[in-house]
Amino acid sequence: MAEITRRTLFGYSGAVGVVGAAATAGAAGAGGLVAGAVLGRESAAGAGATADGNQQLAFYGTHQPGIEAPVQAQGWLTAFDLKPGTTTTQLRALMREWTSIAAATMAGEPLPSADDAMALGRGPGALTVTVGVGASLLTKLGLGHRIPEALTPLPTFLGDDLDADASNGDLVVLVAANDGLVAVHALRAMQRSAAAVAGQRWQVNGFGEAAGVMPSPTATPRNLMGQLDGTGNPKPGTAAFDRTVYVPADGDPAWMRGGTYLVYRRIRMLLDTWDALDRGQQEAAIGRDKATGAPLSGGTEFTAPDYGKFSPEGALLIPPGSHIRQASAQLNAGATIYRRPLSYYNGRRADGAPDAGLHFLAYQRDPASGFTAIQQRLAGADTLSTYIRHEASGLFAILPGCSEGGYLGETLLESA
Repeated sequence: MAEITRRTLFGYSGAVGVVGAAATAGAAGAGGLVAGAVLGRESAAGAGATADGNQQLAFYGTHQPGIEAPVQAQGWLTAFDLKPGTTTTQLRALMREWTSIAAATMAGEPLPSADDAMALGRGPGALTVTVGVGASLLTKLGLGHRIPEALTPLPTFLGDDLDADASNGDLVVLVAANDGLVAVHALRAMQRSAAAVAGQRWQVNGFGEAAGVMPSPTATPRNLMGQLDGTGNPKPGTAAFDRTVYVPADGDPAWMRGGTYLVYRRIRMLLDTWDALDRGQQEAAIGRDKATGAPLSGGTEFTAPDYGKFSPEGALLIPPGSHIRQASAQLNAGATIYRRPLSYYNGRRADGAPDAGLHFLAYQRDPASGFTAIQQRLAGADTLSTYIRHEASGLFAILPGCSEGGYLGETLLESA
Protein backbone atom coordinates (compact mmCIF):
# COMPACT_ATOMS: atom_id res chain seq x y z
CA MET A 1 0.00 0.00 0.00
CA ALA A 2 2.95 2.35 0.62
CA GLU A 3 3.56 2.40 -3.13
CA ILE A 4 0.00 3.48 -3.96
CA THR A 5 -0.41 7.24 -4.02
CA ARG A 6 -3.44 8.82 -2.45
CA ARG A 7 -4.47 10.13 -5.87
CA THR A 8 -4.41 6.58 -7.27
CA LEU A 9 -6.32 5.26 -4.28
CA PHE A 10 -9.14 7.73 -4.72
CA GLY A 11 -9.16 7.76 -8.49
CA TYR A 12 -7.96 11.24 -9.32
CA SER A 13 -7.86 11.68 -13.07
CA GLY A 14 -5.76 14.86 -13.06
CA ALA A 15 -6.42 18.50 -13.57
CA VAL A 16 -9.58 18.84 -15.63
CA GLY A 17 -10.58 22.47 -15.31
CA VAL A 18 -10.29 25.79 -13.63
CA VAL A 19 -12.86 26.49 -10.95
CA GLY A 20 -14.54 29.68 -9.74
CA ALA A 21 -12.33 32.54 -8.67
CA ALA A 22 -9.19 30.74 -9.78
CA ALA A 23 -10.08 31.58 -13.35
CA THR A 24 -8.63 34.99 -12.54
CA ALA A 25 -5.48 33.53 -11.03
CA GLY A 26 -3.69 33.23 -14.35
CA ALA A 27 -1.75 30.35 -15.82
CA ALA A 28 -0.30 27.42 -13.92
CA GLY A 29 2.52 29.59 -12.67
CA ALA A 30 0.00 31.77 -10.87
CA GLY A 31 -1.46 28.85 -8.94
CA GLY A 32 -4.68 28.13 -10.80
CA LEU A 33 -7.19 26.06 -8.83
CA VAL A 34 -7.97 22.78 -10.51
CA ALA A 35 -10.50 20.10 -9.74
CA GLY A 36 -9.45 16.49 -9.99
CA ALA A 37 -12.27 14.30 -11.26
CA VAL A 38 -12.93 11.98 -8.33
CA LEU A 39 -14.02 8.44 -9.09
CA GLY A 40 -15.32 6.47 -6.16
CA ARG A 41 -14.18 8.95 -3.53
CA GLU A 42 -17.53 9.00 -1.77
CA SER A 43 -17.52 5.27 -1.18
CA ALA A 44 -13.89 5.36 -0.04
CA ALA A 45 -14.09 8.38 2.24
CA GLY A 46 -17.70 8.20 3.38
CA ALA A 47 -20.94 9.80 2.31
CA GLY A 48 -19.95 13.11 3.90
CA ALA A 49 -17.04 13.70 1.51
CA THR A 50 -17.37 16.77 -0.69
CA ALA A 51 -15.68 17.93 -3.86
CA ASP A 52 -14.17 20.77 -1.87
CA GLY A 53 -11.67 18.38 -0.30
CA ASN A 54 -10.45 17.39 -3.75
CA GLN A 55 -9.46 20.85 -4.92
CA GLN A 56 -5.83 20.98 -5.96
CA LEU A 57 -3.55 23.91 -6.75
CA ALA A 58 -0.57 23.54 -9.05
CA PHE A 59 2.68 23.80 -7.09
CA TYR A 60 5.20 24.49 -9.86
CA GLY A 61 5.28 27.80 -11.69
CA THR A 62 6.77 31.27 -11.92
CA HIS A 63 5.22 32.36 -8.60
CA GLN A 64 4.41 30.43 -5.45
CA PRO A 65 0.70 29.52 -5.66
CA GLY A 66 -0.33 30.65 -2.17
CA ILE A 67 -0.11 34.30 -3.17
CA GLU A 68 -3.02 34.26 -5.62
CA ALA A 69 -4.95 31.22 -4.38
CA PRO A 70 -8.62 31.71 -3.54
CA VAL A 71 -9.05 32.39 0.19
CA GLN A 72 -8.72 29.23 2.27
CA ALA A 73 -10.49 28.38 5.51
CA GLN A 74 -7.42 27.77 7.71
CA GLY A 75 -3.88 29.09 7.82
CA TRP A 76 -0.73 28.70 9.93
CA LEU A 77 2.16 31.16 9.72
CA THR A 78 5.43 29.90 11.22
CA ALA A 79 8.81 31.59 11.50
CA PHE A 80 12.08 29.71 12.01
CA ASP A 81 15.59 30.72 13.01
CA LEU A 82 18.69 28.90 11.78
CA LYS A 83 20.64 27.01 14.39
CA PRO A 84 24.19 28.26 15.04
CA GLY A 85 26.67 26.96 12.48
CA THR A 86 24.10 26.12 9.80
CA THR A 87 25.73 26.23 6.38
CA THR A 88 24.46 27.18 2.95
CA THR A 89 24.82 23.52 1.93
CA GLN A 90 22.55 22.44 4.78
CA LEU A 91 20.00 25.10 3.87
CA ARG A 92 20.00 23.93 0.25
CA ALA A 93 19.19 20.42 1.43
CA LEU A 94 16.38 21.73 3.65
CA MET A 95 14.85 23.77 0.83
CA ARG A 96 14.92 20.73 -1.45
CA GLU A 97 13.10 18.74 1.24
CA TRP A 98 10.55 21.48 1.78
CA THR A 99 9.94 21.67 -1.96
CA SER A 100 9.31 17.91 -2.12
CA ILE A 101 6.96 18.08 0.86
CA ALA A 102 5.02 21.02 -0.61
CA ALA A 103 4.68 19.39 -4.04
CA ALA A 104 3.48 16.09 -2.57
CA THR A 105 1.03 17.43 -0.01
CA MET A 106 -0.46 19.97 -2.42
CA ALA A 107 -1.14 17.06 -4.77
CA GLY A 108 -2.76 15.03 -1.97
CA GLU A 109 -0.03 12.43 -2.14
CA PRO A 110 1.97 10.77 0.65
CA LEU A 111 5.12 12.47 1.86
CA PRO A 112 8.33 11.66 -0.02
CA SER A 113 9.78 10.23 3.21
CA ALA A 114 8.00 8.47 6.09
CA ASP A 115 4.42 9.74 6.25
CA ASP A 116 2.76 10.11 9.66
CA ALA A 117 -0.64 9.22 8.07
CA MET A 118 -2.21 12.30 9.67
CA ALA A 119 -4.08 13.17 6.46
CA LEU A 120 -4.44 9.66 5.08
CA GLY A 121 -7.62 9.38 3.03
CA ARG A 122 -8.08 13.11 2.53
CA GLY A 123 -7.78 15.10 -0.67
CA PRO A 124 -5.52 18.14 -1.13
CA GLY A 125 -8.11 20.55 0.29
CA ALA A 126 -6.78 23.47 -1.81
CA LEU A 127 -3.56 23.33 0.21
CA THR A 128 -0.82 25.87 -0.47
CA VAL A 129 2.65 26.10 1.05
CA THR A 130 4.41 29.46 0.74
CA VAL A 131 8.06 29.95 1.78
CA GLY A 132 10.08 33.11 2.38
CA VAL A 133 13.34 34.32 3.92
CA GLY A 134 14.23 37.19 6.21
CA ALA A 135 17.18 39.52 5.89
CA SER A 136 18.66 37.89 9.00
CA LEU A 137 19.04 34.58 7.14
CA LEU A 138 21.23 36.17 4.48
CA THR A 139 23.33 37.86 7.15
CA LYS A 140 23.88 34.58 9.02
CA LEU A 141 24.98 32.84 5.82
CA GLY A 142 27.48 35.57 5.00
CA LEU A 143 25.30 36.85 2.17
CA GLY A 144 24.55 40.26 3.62
CA HIS A 145 25.69 41.90 0.39
CA ARG A 146 22.78 40.20 -1.38
CA ILE A 147 20.02 41.57 0.84
CA PRO A 148 17.57 43.46 -1.42
CA GLU A 149 16.89 47.09 -0.61
CA ALA A 150 13.21 46.12 -0.37
CA LEU A 151 14.11 43.86 2.57
CA THR A 152 15.33 46.79 4.66
CA PRO A 153 13.69 46.48 8.12
CA LEU A 154 10.39 48.25 8.56
CA PRO A 155 10.55 51.49 10.55
CA THR A 156 8.93 51.81 13.93
CA PHE A 157 5.47 53.29 13.47
CA LEU A 158 3.60 55.54 15.88
CA GLY A 159 1.67 53.38 18.32
CA ASP A 160 3.61 50.16 17.69
CA ASP A 161 3.79 47.87 20.73
CA LEU A 162 5.70 44.97 19.21
CA ASP A 163 6.74 41.70 20.82
CA ALA A 164 10.25 41.09 19.46
CA ASP A 165 10.06 37.36 20.14
CA ALA A 166 6.90 37.11 18.02
CA SER A 167 8.33 39.15 15.15
CA ASN A 168 10.62 38.62 12.13
CA GLY A 169 12.71 35.45 11.66
CA ASP A 170 15.16 33.77 9.27
CA LEU A 171 12.57 31.69 7.43
CA VAL A 172 8.80 31.86 7.18
CA VAL A 173 6.26 29.27 6.03
CA LEU A 174 2.58 29.96 5.39
CA VAL A 175 0.52 26.78 5.15
CA ALA A 176 -3.16 27.25 4.26
CA ALA A 177 -5.98 24.91 3.22
CA ASN A 178 -9.70 24.36 3.40
CA ASP A 179 -9.07 21.54 5.88
CA GLY A 180 -7.11 22.16 9.06
CA LEU A 181 -5.77 18.62 9.29
CA VAL A 182 -4.41 18.77 5.74
CA ALA A 183 -2.64 22.03 6.54
CA VAL A 184 -1.14 20.77 9.81
CA HIS A 185 -0.01 17.55 8.10
CA ALA A 186 2.13 19.60 5.70
CA LEU A 187 3.36 21.94 8.44
CA ARG A 188 4.38 19.09 10.75
CA ALA A 189 6.36 17.48 7.94
CA MET A 190 8.21 20.74 7.31
CA GLN A 191 8.92 21.21 11.01
CA ARG A 192 10.33 17.69 11.29
CA SER A 193 12.56 18.11 8.26
CA ALA A 194 13.89 21.43 9.62
CA ALA A 195 14.67 20.17 13.11
CA ALA A 196 18.41 19.67 12.52
CA VAL A 197 19.07 23.13 11.07
CA ALA A 198 16.27 25.48 12.18
CA GLY A 199 14.08 25.91 15.25
CA GLN A 200 10.65 27.48 15.48
CA ARG A 201 10.74 31.16 16.47
CA TRP A 202 6.99 31.78 16.59
CA GLN A 203 3.76 30.46 15.13
CA VAL A 204 0.25 31.86 14.70
CA ASN A 205 -2.87 30.48 13.13
CA GLY A 206 -6.09 31.98 11.87
CA PHE A 207 -9.09 31.44 9.67
CA GLY A 208 -10.61 32.70 6.46
CA GLU A 209 -13.84 31.76 4.74
CA ALA A 210 -14.93 28.14 4.48
CA ALA A 211 -15.96 27.13 0.98
CA GLY A 212 -19.67 27.55 0.35
CA VAL A 213 -20.45 30.05 3.13
CA MET A 214 -19.91 33.20 1.07
CA PRO A 215 -22.65 34.76 -1.09
CA SER A 216 -20.48 34.08 -4.15
CA PRO A 217 -16.95 32.77 -4.84
CA THR A 218 -15.75 36.34 -5.47
CA ALA A 219 -17.50 38.02 -2.52
CA THR A 220 -15.33 40.19 -0.27
CA PRO A 221 -14.78 38.58 3.16
CA ARG A 222 -15.56 40.27 6.48
CA ASN A 223 -13.30 40.72 9.48
CA LEU A 224 -14.15 40.48 13.18
CA MET A 225 -15.29 44.10 13.22
CA GLY A 226 -18.02 43.09 10.77
CA GLN A 227 -16.49 45.11 7.95
CA LEU A 228 -15.89 43.94 4.40
CA ASP A 229 -12.11 43.59 4.22
CA GLY A 230 -10.25 43.74 0.90
CA THR A 231 -12.60 45.69 -1.38
CA GLY A 232 -9.73 47.72 -2.81
CA ASN A 233 -7.42 44.78 -3.46
CA PRO A 234 -5.87 44.53 -6.93
CA LYS A 235 -7.41 41.60 -8.79
CA PRO A 236 -5.28 38.49 -9.38
CA GLY A 237 -4.64 37.75 -13.03
CA THR A 238 -4.49 41.41 -14.05
CA ALA A 239 -1.55 43.52 -15.16
CA ALA A 240 -2.19 45.88 -12.22
CA PHE A 241 -1.89 42.95 -9.82
CA ASP A 242 1.41 41.83 -11.30
CA ARG A 243 2.82 45.37 -11.16
CA THR A 244 1.76 45.73 -7.53
CA VAL A 245 2.87 42.34 -6.25
CA TYR A 246 5.71 40.71 -8.18
CA VAL A 247 9.33 41.54 -8.82
CA PRO A 248 9.44 41.70 -12.64
CA ALA A 249 11.56 39.55 -14.94
CA ASP A 250 14.15 42.32 -15.24
CA GLY A 251 13.99 43.37 -11.58
CA ASP A 252 16.78 43.43 -8.99
CA PRO A 253 18.10 41.38 -7.43
CA ALA A 254 17.91 38.62 -10.03
CA TRP A 255 17.24 35.93 -7.40
CA MET A 256 13.93 37.61 -6.50
CA ARG A 257 12.47 37.78 -10.03
CA GLY A 258 8.98 36.31 -9.80
CA GLY A 259 8.99 36.67 -6.03
CA THR A 260 7.33 39.22 -3.78
CA TYR A 261 7.65 40.76 -0.31
CA LEU A 262 5.39 39.90 2.61
CA VAL A 263 4.64 42.23 5.49
CA TYR A 264 3.15 40.48 8.51
CA ARG A 265 1.48 42.36 11.35
CA ARG A 266 -0.47 40.91 14.25
CA ILE A 267 -3.20 43.50 14.74
CA ARG A 268 -5.32 43.07 17.86
CA MET A 269 -8.80 44.55 17.57
CA LEU A 270 -10.24 46.23 20.67
CA LEU A 271 -13.59 44.61 20.01
CA ASP A 272 -15.31 45.58 23.26
CA THR A 273 -14.52 49.24 22.60
CA TRP A 274 -15.50 48.92 18.93
CA ASP A 275 -18.80 47.23 19.80
CA ALA A 276 -19.70 50.14 22.07
CA LEU A 277 -19.86 52.44 19.04
CA ASP A 278 -23.13 52.82 17.21
CA ARG A 279 -23.30 51.81 13.56
CA GLY A 280 -22.92 55.36 12.30
CA GLN A 281 -19.72 55.85 14.31
CA GLN A 282 -18.30 52.59 13.00
CA GLU A 283 -19.11 53.51 9.42
CA ALA A 284 -17.54 56.94 9.86
CA ALA A 285 -14.34 55.34 11.18
CA ILE A 286 -14.10 53.08 8.12
CA GLY A 287 -15.69 55.32 5.48
CA ARG A 288 -18.01 52.61 4.15
CA ASP A 289 -21.53 51.33 4.72
CA LYS A 290 -21.18 48.37 7.07
CA ALA A 291 -23.75 46.17 5.34
CA THR A 292 -22.93 46.77 1.67
CA GLY A 293 -19.36 48.03 1.77
CA ALA A 294 -20.31 51.01 -0.39
CA PRO A 295 -18.30 54.20 0.24
CA LEU A 296 -20.23 56.78 2.25
CA SER A 297 -20.08 59.03 -0.83
CA GLY A 298 -22.59 56.66 -2.46
CA GLY A 299 -22.84 53.80 -4.94
CA THR A 300 -22.04 50.12 -4.43
CA GLU A 301 -19.10 48.31 -2.85
CA PHE A 302 -16.87 48.78 -5.88
CA THR A 303 -17.87 52.37 -6.68
CA ALA A 304 -14.80 54.60 -6.49
CA PRO A 305 -14.98 56.72 -3.32
CA ASP A 306 -15.56 60.44 -3.92
CA TYR A 307 -13.39 62.06 -1.27
CA GLY A 308 -14.50 65.57 -2.25
CA LYS A 309 -18.25 65.00 -1.85
CA PHE A 310 -20.07 66.93 0.88
CA SER A 311 -23.35 66.42 2.68
CA PRO A 312 -26.08 69.11 2.42
CA GLU A 313 -24.83 70.35 5.80
CA GLY A 314 -21.33 70.90 4.38
CA ALA A 315 -19.53 67.93 5.97
CA LEU A 316 -17.37 65.52 4.00
CA LEU A 317 -19.39 62.36 3.43
CA ILE A 318 -16.22 60.31 3.85
CA PRO A 319 -14.76 61.79 7.05
CA PRO A 320 -11.20 63.15 7.08
CA GLY A 321 -9.94 60.47 9.49
CA SER A 322 -11.75 57.54 7.90
CA HIS A 323 -9.71 54.44 7.18
CA ILE A 324 -10.38 54.29 3.45
CA ARG A 325 -9.45 57.95 2.98
CA GLN A 326 -6.18 57.69 4.91
CA ALA A 327 -5.27 54.36 3.23
CA SER A 328 -6.19 55.52 -0.26
CA ALA A 329 -3.67 55.53 -3.08
CA GLN A 330 -4.57 59.16 -3.75
CA LEU A 331 -3.21 60.25 -0.36
CA ASN A 332 -0.22 57.88 -0.44
CA ALA A 333 1.50 58.61 -3.76
CA GLY A 334 -0.23 55.68 -5.44
CA ALA A 335 0.83 53.13 -2.78
CA THR A 336 -1.02 49.82 -3.22
CA ILE A 337 -0.74 46.44 -1.50
CA TYR A 338 -2.44 43.05 -1.82
CA ARG A 339 -4.04 41.95 1.44
CA ARG A 340 -4.64 38.29 2.42
CA PRO A 341 -5.36 38.50 6.16
CA LEU A 342 -6.37 35.70 8.50
CA SER A 343 -8.67 36.42 11.45
CA TYR A 344 -7.91 35.07 14.90
CA TYR A 345 -10.00 34.74 18.05
CA ASN A 346 -8.23 33.30 21.09
CA GLY A 347 -10.69 34.03 23.88
CA ARG A 348 -9.93 36.55 26.62
CA ARG A 349 -6.63 38.00 27.77
CA ALA A 350 -5.64 38.24 31.42
CA ASP A 351 -7.05 41.78 31.49
CA GLY A 352 -10.41 40.48 30.29
CA ALA A 353 -10.19 42.02 26.82
CA PRO A 354 -10.71 39.83 23.74
CA ASP A 355 -7.51 38.40 22.24
CA ALA A 356 -8.77 38.75 18.70
CA GLY A 357 -8.02 40.49 15.47
CA LEU A 358 -6.10 40.05 12.22
CA HIS A 359 -2.95 38.32 11.18
CA PHE A 360 -2.42 40.97 8.54
CA LEU A 361 -0.58 39.64 5.47
CA ALA A 362 0.26 42.10 2.70
CA TYR A 363 2.14 41.26 -0.50
CA GLN A 364 3.85 43.91 -2.60
CA ARG A 365 6.75 44.45 -4.95
CA ASP A 366 8.33 47.10 -2.70
CA PRO A 367 7.34 47.50 0.98
CA ALA A 368 8.84 51.00 1.24
CA SER A 369 6.47 52.38 -1.41
CA GLY A 370 3.67 50.03 -0.38
CA PHE A 371 2.94 49.10 3.23
CA THR A 372 5.34 51.56 4.84
CA ALA A 373 3.99 54.55 2.93
CA ILE A 374 0.43 53.64 3.89
CA GLN A 375 1.11 52.72 7.52
CA GLN A 376 3.03 55.90 8.26
CA ARG A 377 -0.11 57.87 7.42
CA LEU A 378 -2.52 55.47 9.12
CA ALA A 379 -0.57 55.45 12.37
CA GLY A 380 -0.97 59.19 12.76
CA ALA A 381 -4.27 60.07 11.13
CA ASP A 382 -6.54 57.01 10.89
CA THR A 383 -9.54 57.02 13.24
CA LEU A 384 -9.47 53.22 13.17
CA SER A 385 -6.08 53.23 14.92
CA THR A 386 -7.95 54.07 18.14
CA TYR A 387 -9.51 50.61 18.04
CA ILE A 388 -6.53 48.42 17.10
CA ARG A 389 -3.03 47.60 18.39
CA HIS A 390 -0.05 46.40 16.31
CA GLU A 391 1.62 43.75 18.48
CA ALA A 392 3.95 41.78 16.17
CA SER A 393 5.64 42.39 12.83
CA GLY A 394 7.73 40.74 10.15
CA LEU A 395 9.16 41.38 6.70
CA PHE A 396 10.09 38.52 4.38
CA ALA A 397 11.18 37.97 0.80
CA ILE A 398 8.74 35.41 -0.60
CA LEU A 399 10.81 33.30 -2.96
CA PRO A 400 9.99 32.89 -6.65
CA GLY A 401 8.24 29.71 -7.70
CA CYS A 402 10.20 26.85 -9.18
CA SER A 403 9.93 24.38 -12.04
CA GLU A 404 9.71 20.62 -11.69
CA GLY A 405 13.16 19.31 -10.86
CA GLY A 406 14.11 22.61 -9.20
CA TYR A 407 13.50 23.83 -5.67
CA LEU A 408 12.34 26.90 -3.77
CA GLY A 409 15.26 29.23 -3.15
CA GLU A 410 17.32 27.81 -6.00
CA THR A 411 17.84 31.23 -7.58
CA LEU A 412 19.34 32.45 -4.31
CA LEU A 413 21.26 29.46 -3.03
CA GLU A 414 22.77 28.05 -6.23
CA SER A 415 24.47 31.36 -6.93
CA ALA A 416 25.60 31.85 -3.34
